[in-house]
Amino acid sequence: MQFIFADHVLDLDRRELRRGTQPIATEPQVFDLLVYLVEHRDRVVSKDDLIASVWGGRIVSYSTLTSRINAVRKALGDSGSEQKLIRTVARKGLRFVGEVGTLPAAAPPRSDAPADGTKAPPRVEAQQLAHPVIAVLPFANMSADPDQAYFADGISEDIVAALSKLRWFSVIVRHSSFSHTHKPLSMKQIAEELGAGYVIEGSVRKAGDRVRITAQLNDVRTGNQIWAERYDRELSDVFAVQDEIAEAIVAAIEPQIFAAEHFRIRRKPPDSLDAWDLVLRALWHIWRVTGEDNRAAQVLLEKAIAIDPHCAQALGILAASHACGTNMGWEESAIGLPAAKRAAEAALQADAQEPWAHFGLACVLVYSGRLADALAAFEQALAINPNFVPALAYYAQMLCFVGRGEEGKIVGRRALRLAPHDPFSPICSVAVAGAEFFAGNYREAIRLARQAVRRRADFSNAYRVLIASAAMAGEIELAKASVEELRRVQPNVSLAWVVDHVAAKDEPDTVAFHRTRELYIEALRRAGLE
Repeated sequence: MQFIFADHVLDLDRRELRRGTQPIATEPQVFDLLVYLVEHRDRVVSKDDLIASVWGGRIVSYSTLTSRINAVRKALGDSGSEQKLIRTVARKGLRFVGEVGTLPAAAPPRSDAPADGTKAPPRVEAQQLAHPVIAVLPFANMSADPDQAYFADGISEDIVAALSKLRWFSVIVRHSSFSHTHKPLSMKQIAEELGAGYVIEGSVRKAGDRVRITAQLNDVRTGNQIWAERYDRELSDVFAVQDEIAEAIVAAIEPQIFAAEHFRIRRKPPDSLDAWDLVLRALWHIWRVTGEDNRAAQVLLEKAIAIDPHCAQALGILAASHACGTNMGWEESAIGLPAAKRAAEAALQADAQEPWAHFGLACVLVYSGRLADALAAFEQALAINPNFVPALAYYAQMLCFVGRGEEGKIVGRRALRLAPHDPFSPICSVAVAGAEFFAGNYREAIRLARQAVRRRADFSNAYRVLIASAAMAGEIELAKASVEELRRVQPNVSLAWVVDHVAAKDEPDTVAFHRTRELYIEALRRAGLE
């Protein structure tokens, strides 16, 4: 089907918007929003209608919705002031007011075919989805007692709720995926009907006071099972078990989906990458924790932002990248921190409910020395997504840094428990190593810092924590050897540089902060850092 209006063609089969013969680049979500407005042009559609249809019922902020509506108008050469094609009806919603004709699907005119008959450059087709879509099917009740179905449904519902807090994914809402409980359809048929690329399914078997829960993650495109796990638990507290298992499943499958998505985009031509693809590639570089990779990530994130200026994830990660780059010694503070601050502010303006936006701001505040404000920003990120591992790891370290060591260790252990195989785990390990150092557990800090170094051999922050911990534990040879490794990966490092980068302007507990700061500097001095 093709819709014709003004000088535009909206081709549903090709998922393409054209002005005349020229294709107009549109984000998949923007394209879907336009299609919905055109298909329902006979009435005013509310913002709730758009959220239910385009976002599948997922909770999104009105600022995100507004940015997408503005993007639709921009693609059509319209604006909020002119409203030639999309009209805002006060307190009611939106209506597409252009005159629309329809045509059956047909091959579009090819303006890119050269007159001399030579082969035209390949056309870049629009992506079907910006982010991965996951369907959580009802877990099967394998118990003899049919009344235990409530427990199986409870597990499924908790997984949906936990996944919905991860803004990377779109999750099929309960009433859609649960309607397939008794349908004799294959997983692929169900996924296609729901529009999902990944399907989570599982079973619950209860016997006496024990329960066995199995879960698996399937990639619909390849037909492969990419993850599976079994959990055996005592049923002393039904709701606690549901919460624990749902959290464990979500923490386990998140990196698996990242890996599957990264494998997918590595096979795509560079000129066909959309904003989501670019962000995912950028994260792969960030997880490698080197200066070169950090710069490569920033280039990719800038490209993603050029495609979608309101991509809060890209902006938040860019802020964290610049802020952490100054901490690692990869960027000059006078350049990196202002760039980080601009990106963090733009991320929050784009979507104040995006955890990465608050995380990016927290990193800026940490490396600007505003620790009290940084703690609040980390807490805001975790209020939105309690299982957000990067925020948990850094929050743990900051808690210990300001004298709240016991709290920091608890938070840090939770981060490690959630991310044993996460690509972020080396960064998590060194953050928790820092927390253990500030809590006085030097042997444990050495173990965790070494763990991070084994996985990321050029991770300068891991070496700094390892040096300080070894010096305080009396392992001077290890400390001195680690100083040499640190100089290899961070040639500009010096004791003065470290002093400059752990300063704070408004520490919430002056005595505790200065105690931990001076301990850290003294440990590096003992190890021979000059």
